[in-house]
Amino acid sequence: MVEKIITLENISLVDFLGVDNSNIKEVASAFPKTRIVSRGNEIRIKGSGTEIIKINDILNSLVSHYHKYGKITNDNVRLYIEQEDPVVDVDKENVLIFGTKGSAIRAKTVNQIRLVEAVNKNDVVFALGPAGTGKTYVSVALAVKALKNKEIRKIIITRPAVEAGENLGFLPGDLKEKIDPYLRPIYDALHDMIPGEKLKYLMENGVIEIAPLAYMRGRTLSNAFILLDEAQNTTPMQIKMFLTRLGPNSKLIINGDHTQIDLPHNQKSGIKDAMATLKDVEGISMITLDEKDVVRHRVVKDIIKAYAKKENS
Repeated sequence: MVEKIITLENISLVDFLGVDNSNIKEVASAFPKTRIVSRGNEIRIKGSGTEIIKINDILNSLVSHYHKYGKITNDNVRLYIEQEDPVVDVDKENVLIFGTKGSAIRAKTVNQIRLVEAVNKNDVVFALGPAGTGKTYVSVALAVKALKNKEIRKIIITRPAVEAGENLGFLPGDLKEKIDPYLRPIYDALHDMIPGEKLKYLMENGVIEIAPLAYMRGRTLSNAFILLDEAQNTTPMQIKMFLTRLGPNSKLIINGDHTQIDLPHNQKSGIKDAMATLKDVEGISMITLDEKDVVRHRVVKDIIKAYAKKENS
């Protein structure tokens, strides 16, 4: 057994430790084989050397967070515990844009940061992960940032017209009108990032285009930031068609969730096929997100874990 003492200096203990030391108890619950005790401004850790190093890194990250924001919450503690590399400051310099209410929209997890870095370095990026991991929201934020910085001239957002257990044929309107309800998360993200009247103007003038994947055929998408969402529901031919639309000065993000494929059982998913085919192509990056990146209600992480366990059993 190894013992380490961490002394907290220039820190409000109640804001750092939480009411009734709840924040330290949260850390302790994640390392049941290690004893963590808070007394005054000292935190005593007794356990294996490996776990002490991990706990020390988490506490150092929390100290940095406290000095930046003045307070630590249970959610902050869980976030740093769940990072694969807890030394990474998930808040530092990761602001993408400021939203319509003035709040900072940022990459919040290690894999979201990796997604941002991949997009900065590559023109084509695949992001694979379950619902709630922020892949679509971060992708939209990156597109809006590029438009605001005049790096591109338009944003194109699309998805395949495959229904999740519903029948599009019975819905009123043309293909775009039928698929618009399925694009609601993207509309919501855009409203978070662009004021209503400006967003309306940009969409009416084609600066931001949201359309079904079928509308992309035969086009060359130049000077654009392009997002293909729900790509697990493309066929290999559809995704090949889409990838070959990429024109000069454009970036392309392809998002998918391999656990929510709505294609017929005998149909192969295009995103799986494309990632296997293109894994060695230079200029293409592939990022995988998992339950550790979920930024919705904390129970969503447990739901994803439970289903993954069931599928692997």
